[in-house]
Amino acid sequence: MTGPEQAPTRAAILALKEERTVVAEAYNFLDEKRLLLAAELLRQLDLYQRQLAETESLAVRAKQQLAAAASRHGLQGLGVYPAASLEGIQLVARPHNFMGVTLLETDLTMPPADSALAATASNPSAEAEACRVVFQEILQQSAALAEQSGNLHRLLVEYRLTERRARALENVILPEIDQALGDMTVHLEEVELEDVIRAHVRGKAGIAAKH
Repeated sequence: MTGPEQAPTRAAILALKEERTVVAEAYNFLDEKRLLLAAELLRQLDLYQRQLAETESLAVRAKQQLAAAASRHGLQGLGVYPAASLEGIQLVARPHNFMGVTLLETDLTMPPADSALAATASNPSAEAEACRVVFQEILQQSAALAEQSGNLHRLLVEYRLTERRARALENVILPEIDQALGDMTVHLEEVELEDVIRAHVRGKAGIAAKH
């Protein structure tokens, strides 16, 4: 940045004005980016809160289904009931860029209950299968929550960085440039005024000498 210690010439003032224009444009960009990031943060937070509410609702259902399955099979019977296989689970993440921040959309796909990977229960029941299903839904919902949590974290980091940069330009850099412009302009005007006065005095002295 052109400093106030530079010689106060017209060229220096023009260069400093051009620099201020560039800095002001950078500030306007950062200010707009800050607003867009804040809006996306609020949108992602709303998604997270809704998914969290769905997960809490699923947790209530899971507790009820687990109690029903335990009542049907007993704790020992439920303990040996075949668990759902984790083989074949796929987590697909689709990244996209938002104002320099990588956001993810994820899908967790589970193998169907009647797939070859699923173990067969010797004493199957609707209660146990319902319990299995609701816990699978919780697993899928947890993946969505993790996605939203990661998005919120990355957005917040970028927002804070953008906020600091914007405030530095607004509260430090631009005022310094304005101060330097003001000082250089005043100094240059004083120098030019002195030159005019000297020229005027020399002119009078020359006229007096002729007479």
